[in-house]
Amino acid sequence: MNFEGLDPGLAEYAPAIHSALDPVLDAHLNPSLLQNVELDPEGVALEALPVQESVHIMEGVYSELHSVVAEVGVPVSVSHFDLHEEILWVGSHGGHATSFFGPTLERYSSFQVNGSDDIRQIQSLENGVLFLTKNNLKYMARGGLIIFDYLLDESEDMHSLLLTDSSTLLVGGLQNHILEIDLNTVQETQKYAVETPGVTIMRQTNRFFFCGHTSGKISLRDLRTFKVEHEFDAFSGSLSDFDVHGNLLATCGFSSRLTGLACDRFLKVYDLRMMRAITPLQVHVDPAFLRFIPTYTSRLAIISQSGQCQFCEPTGLANPADIFHVNPVGPLLMTFDVSASKQALAFGDSEGCVHLWTDSPEPSFNPYSRETEFALPCLVDSLPPLDWSQDLLPLSLIPVPLTTDTLLSDWPAANSAPAPRRAPPVDAEILRTMKKVGFIGYAPNPRTRLRNQIPYRLKESDSEFDSFSQVTESPVGREEEPHRHMVSKKYRKVTIKYSKLGLEDFDFKHYNKTLFAGLEPHIPNAYCNCMIQVLYFLEPVRCLIQNHLCQKEFCLACELGFLFHMLDLSRGDPCQGSNFLRAFRTIPEASALGLILADSDEASGKGNLARLIQRWNRFILTQLHQDMQELEVPQAYRGAGGSSFCSSGDSVIGQLFSCEMENCSLCRCGSETVRASSTLLFTLSYPEDKTGKNYDFAQVLKRSICLEQNTQAWCDNCEKYQPTIQTRNIRHLPDILVINCEVNSSKEADFWRMQAEFAFKMAIKKYGGEISKNKEFALADWKELGSPEGMLMCSSIEELKNVWLPFSIRMKMTKNKGLDVCNWTDGDDMQWGPARAEEERGVYVYDLMATVVHILDSRTGGSLVAHIRVGETYHQRKEVSEGVTHQQWYLFNDFLIEPIDKHEAVQFDMNWKVPAILYYIKRNLNSKYNLNIKNPIEASVLMAEASLARKQRKTHTTFIPLMLNEMPQVGDLVGLDAEFVTLNEEEAELRSDGTKSTIKPSQMSVARITCVRGQGPNEGIPFIDDYISTQEQVVDYLTQYSGIKPGDLDAKISSKHLTTLKSTYLKLRFLIDIGVKFVGHGLQKDFRVINLMVPKDQVLDTVYLFHMPRKRMISLRFLAWYFLDLKIQGETHDSIEDARTALQLYRKYLELSKNGTEPESFHKVLKGLYEKGRKLDWKVPEPEGQTSPKNAAVFPSVLAL
Repeated sequence: MNFEGLDPGLAEYAPAIHSALDPVLDAHLNPSLLQNVELDPEGVALEALPVQESVHIMEGVYSELHSVVAEVGVPVSVSHFDLHEEILWVGSHGGHATSFFGPTLERYSSFQVNGSDDIRQIQSLENGVLFLTKNNLKYMARGGLIIFDYLLDESEDMHSLLLTDSSTLLVGGLQNHILEIDLNTVQETQKYAVETPGVTIMRQTNRFFFCGHTSGKISLRDLRTFKVEHEFDAFSGSLSDFDVHGNLLATCGFSSRLTGLACDRFLKVYDLRMMRAITPLQVHVDPAFLRFIPTYTSRLAIISQSGQCQFCEPTGLANPADIFHVNPVGPLLMTFDVSASKQALAFGDSEGCVHLWTDSPEPSFNPYSRETEFALPCLVDSLPPLDWSQDLLPLSLIPVPLTTDTLLSDWPAANSAPAPRRAPPVDAEILRTMKKVGFIGYAPNPRTRLRNQIPYRLKESDSEFDSFSQVTESPVGREEEPHRHMVSKKYRKVTIKYSKLGLEDFDFKHYNKTLFAGLEPHIPNAYCNCMIQVLYFLEPVRCLIQNHLCQKEFCLACELGFLFHMLDLSRGDPCQGSNFLRAFRTIPEASALGLILADSDEASGKGNLARLIQRWNRFILTQLHQDMQELEVPQAYRGAGGSSFCSSGDSVIGQLFSCEMENCSLCRCGSETVRASSTLLFTLSYPEDKTGKNYDFAQVLKRSICLEQNTQAWCDNCEKYQPTIQTRNIRHLPDILVINCEVNSSKEADFWRMQAEFAFKMAIKKYGGEISKNKEFALADWKELGSPEGMLMCSSIEELKNVWLPFSIRMKMTKNKGLDVCNWTDGDDMQWGPARAEEERGVYVYDLMATVVHILDSRTGGSLVAHIRVGETYHQRKEVSEGVTHQQWYLFNDFLIEPIDKHEAVQFDMNWKVPAILYYIKRNLNSKYNLNIKNPIEASVLMAEASLARKQRKTHTTFIPLMLNEMPQVGDLVGLDAEFVTLNEEEAELRSDGTKSTIKPSQMSVARITCVRGQGPNEGIPFIDDYISTQEQVVDYLTQYSGIKPGDLDAKISSKHLTTLKSTYLKLRFLIDIGVKFVGHGLQKDFRVINLMVPKDQVLDTVYLFHMPRKRMISLRFLAWYFLDLKIQGETHDSIEDARTALQLYRKYLELSKNGTEPESFHKVLKGLYEKGRKLDWKVPEPEGQTSPKNAAVFPSVLAL
C-alpha cells in the first residue's frame, strides 16, 4: 500500500507513542480490549485475550467476531491470512510479527523480525513465512526460527513481493527495477528494469503480472519476459490499492488537487478483454483498500481509513445501505486482508489492535487447511525425581518419547560432513623392527601403550598442510596481516587500477621498465599467464608454435602462436591472452580436469593454484602435442645436419618434451612384462625416510624418473593379482625436462625446508666454517675461501639460504639401461670436459631455464609467478644493446617484469614461496635447429568465403571481396571499424565520497569487423564485413552503439555474413604483416578487444589527428558534421559508415595540414573546432532539411555498390 496520501499526523506516531509508553492506558484505547492483559514496564503487551466470550453472528452477513491487541500502541503495518494453516499473521511498524490461531485468535507465536524497520508484506509458504522489510527479506519458520536472512542493498526501499511459483519470488519497491530471487539458492537470479519506478503493489493472473506504481499507473507485464504489454493511467496523484478478478481490474487512489492529494471516490474499473476502462464506480466512502470477495457474484469490498466498509458490484451502483462500520481503537485503519475461503476479513489499526470479521460463527480461513503443530506441554512436574548419587541407578528410568521422526542429533547430509579422526602415526620402533611380506608389515609389540587405547587429542599434530597457519612472527611486530611483511612487494599480486578512462591513464611502465611484454590478469582464467611466458621464452617452442596454422576454429596451438606474435611485437606494452583463453575455455578436457575456474573462485583464491598450474602444465603440453601431430612437420624445423626434427607420426612437441620409457612389471613367480611408453613431464616422488637424511636434488630426481614401487598387479602367468615390482627405465632423454614439484602438503614442504638447511650448512662448511648470519663478503673473499670445484660464488650469505635446487644437472645413460643423475656446477667442466664433448658419450647437461612458484598470501588469496632465464636472442630482438651475448634472469608477475639475481630463482622460503614447476633444457639446445619463422598466413585468407549463416545467401551482400589485382601493398590505406557486445558486465563499487571505483571492467567480444578500400577505383567499398559468431552468452548487445541485434550472431537465424573470429583475425593479421595503414576512429580500443598488436606507424587514428593536448577527445559524429557536413550515427552505429567517414576525415586532415607540413595553420583549425564544440556542448545540431549521410556523396563508387 502507498502511504503518501494518509493522514500526515500519522507519521509522527513513533515519538509520540514510544516516549509515553507506561502502564497507563492510552486515552484512545478501548479498556474492554485489555481485560486480563499484563503490560511489562515498557508497556508492551505480553498476552492478549479475546474480548467477547460469545458473539452472535448472522449467517451470510459479515460481523465482528473477535478483536485482540497485537502490540500496544504500535501501529499494525500488514496482516496476512496463512494459506496453509488456520493462522492470521500480523506485522507491526516496530518490526515485530505476531500470529493468532483460529477464529478465536489465540496467540500462536510472536517474535522480532527487524530491529528498526517496519514489516511491509508477509507471504506464507509451505515450510515457513516470508517477511519483507525496507531492505531485508527474511524467511522464518512459523515458530520463529530463521531459515534464511537475505540482505538487500542499503539503497533499496522495498514495498511489495509476489510469489510467482513455489521457488521464485519478485520483490519491488521505489527503485527502477524489480528483483527476481530463487528461494532454493537464496540468490538474485534476475533484475528487471522498470520504466516507471515505484512498484508498491504486485498481483498475478494466468495472463499478466500487474504492477501498481506510486505515480498512479498500473502496468501489465508478460509472464515470461516481464515486458510491458499494456499500461493504465488510473489516477493523477497516486495509487492506493487495486485488485484483479476474472476480466476486471478495480483500482482506488488519489487525485491531484490544488491543495495536494485528495482521495478519489470514483473507483476506476477496467475490462481486461478489451483493455479499456468501463464506467467508473462511485462509492460513498473514501476508499483506501479494496478486494474482490467473489461468492455468488464478484463483490467488491471497499474500506476507508476511518473504518467504513462498503460492498458493491463493480459494474453496478453502490448502495449506501451496504455500508457497515469497523470500530478501530486507533483513529485509522492501517491494513486489510481477506482469507482464502472469503469467510473472514482482518483489519489492523494504528493502535496495534486486530479486528476479525466473519460471515459465520465458526469460519475457516482456508478451504483445506493442514493441522497446526503446537508446542508440547511441559512434563517435568509430573515425573518422579531421580537420585544421581546412586551408581546403580538405571538410565532407562529417564522417559524418552517414542518417535519415528528424525532425531535432532541426526544432522542432514547437506549440513554435515564425515570427519573421521586421523589415525595416529605408527611408533618409530615398530617401523624399525618391521618386516614386510608383500605389502603387509609385521613387527613385535613394543608395549609402549595400553592395549586397544590411544591418546585423545583435540588438535591434530599432523594436520593437512595449511600454509597460512605456518606464518612466522612479523618482523615489525604483531600485525593484522603478517603476510604483507613477509611477501616481497614485487611478488605480491598485482592489480590494474581502473579510472573513468579505463586503462589509458594506468602507468604500466611503473611495473615494467624492460622491453618485454607482460600479460594482463583481469581476464577469466588468467592464472596461467606465468606458464605462457615460460613457453614463449623457450626458443624452439616459440618458433614452432608461430609456424603452426590449421583449420580448427578453437586450436590452442594457433591461438598461442598469435599471442607469441604479439609478445614479439610489443615494446614493453602489456598484452592480453583473451583469444587464447577463450579457445581454452571451449576445450572439453580443460573443463573435465577442473582447469576452468569461476570468477569468484579465482578472485578469492579458493582453488589450490599450485595443483591447478601443474595440471594445466600437463594439459597444455598434451594438447599442443595432439594439435601438432595432425600436421606435417614444417620445413623450418629441419636439423642443422639435414635430419628430420622428429620421427614420423610424432610431433615436434613430442621430440622436445617426450621421454621414451620402458615399464617393467616383475611378479614373484619370475614372470616379467615390459611395455614401452612415453611421458611429457615427470612428477617428483619424495623419499619416505623420516630420519632426516641429506639428499641431493639429483638423487630425488633420479628416484622420480626411474621409479620403483611395490604394488598389486595382474599376472598372466599366475592368472591372479600378485605383489609385483614395478620399475621404469629410460630409453631416450628429452631435450626439455619438465618437472612438477607436487609440494601439496606439510610433508613435502618440510622435506624441501630440511634439505635447504642441509645444503646451507654444507655451503658454510665448504667456505671455511661458521660465518656471521648478516655478514656480507666481497666476491674476492669468497674466492679465497672456496675452491674451483666448489659451488657458484656468492657475494652474500643470504644467497645461500633456502637453496636446494641446482642450476644445472648432469644425466648419463648407462649401458644396462640405467640412468646416472648428479648436480652440476660450472667448475665441473674442468674435470669432465666441455658439455658438447660429453654429449658424444651419451652425457647431457641440463640448465635450469624457469621456475614457477606459488606465492602464499592470505590477503590476496595467493598468486603464481615465474622466474625465467631469458636468452641472448630475445635481448637482441628487443634491441637492448648491440651484440648482446649474456643471459639474464627475470621475474614475471603478470604485467610486472623485473630483472632479478640468479640465486633468487632457486630460493624457496616455504612459508610463502613454494615451488610448483621446473623447466630444465639441454645445454646448447638452440644451436641444433634452424629456428627461422615462416609466416604461415597467406593472401588467400582475403578471398571470398562461405558464411556460417544459413539465411545469408538469400540477402544482398554488404561487401565485395578483394580481387587478385587489388591485393594491398605496403603503405596502402584501409578504413577499419569494429563493433562489440558485452559478455560480462562491469563490476564497480561506490566509494564513501560518491565516486565510482571499477573493480573489474566489462568483458567485451568483437561482433562485427569492417574494412573498406582506401584507394583505387573502388575506394570506400568494403572488402571485409564479417559478423563474428560466438558460443559464449551475450549479456548486452549494445544495439544503440553497435547496431548488433539479437540473432545477428546466431548461425541458425542470422541473415548476415557470419564467420569465426579466427577467420577474421587471420585477415587482419595478413593486412598487418603486409604493412597496410589502418585509418579509423578509436582504433586503440578496437585492436585491444580484437586482441591484436599493431605497430604504431601503421595506425592513423582520427581521434588523435583532431586532438589538442590536455583537451577532450572528440566523437566521430561531431567531426563528421563539422568538417564533412555529414550527419552519421543517427539511431544506431554502422561500421561501414564509420569506416568510410574516418577515411574522409583523414583526407580532410591531409588537406587542412598540407600533408602535415603546416602544423600552425592546422592548429588554428583545431582551435576553432574546440570553440565550436564548447558552444554546442559537443552535440550535433538538428537543422531542418539536414541531409542524411546515406544520401550524401561519400564516394562516387559507393553508389555503384
